[in-house]
Order: sequence, then C-alpha cells, then structure tokens
Amino acid sequence: MTAADTAALLEDAADRIADISRPDLQIMLRRAALRLRNAGAVSMEDDVEEALRDLAGELGMTRNDTIRYIVREWMEKNTYLPVHELDEDGDVDGEA
Repeated sequence: MTAADTAALLEDAADRIADISRPDLQIMLRRAALRLRNAGAVSMEDDVEEALRDLAGELGMTRNDTIRYIVREWMEKNTYLPVHELDEDGDVDGEA
C-alpha cells in the first residue's frame, strides 16, 4: 500500500468516523504510525538537505519522493536498472 493510499483511507475514515469499525481504524492508524516511523530514515548533511529542499520545491515533490527520483535516475543512468525507452513509432502522449 502506498502513502497516497494510506492517506486517502485515513481521510475517508475521518470523514465518516462514526461509521468506521474500531478494528479497521486500528489497522489504518498502525499503518500510518509505521509509515511515520520509517519516513525520516535518510538523513543528510545540512548543505545536501538544503539542496534537496530547493530541488523538491522546484519539482513540486516531497523530500522523500525527490530522493527516490534521484536514486532511480542514477541507477538507470549507471545501468543498475533498465532504462524505460520509448518506441520510435509509438504514441508518446505529447512527451518526447
């Protein structure tokens, strides 16, 4: 389950708090607590944190999403992951 899924479930539960069962609420709260506990696992030096914050703002992403993006790009460029290539004859939906 992704963070967006967890957040959506929690928001939905908050909107209908009287209708949600106690066990379901406990499960959602435990998942949220686990995500929060693991969210700040990567710490960087101050200059790197500042650069990450600036880049995340420019990209409109969260800090953690920016880190994931940077790592994925680096791994693709250094052939640790396969590169997603576009088919020359395929539809690109307005993207090159």
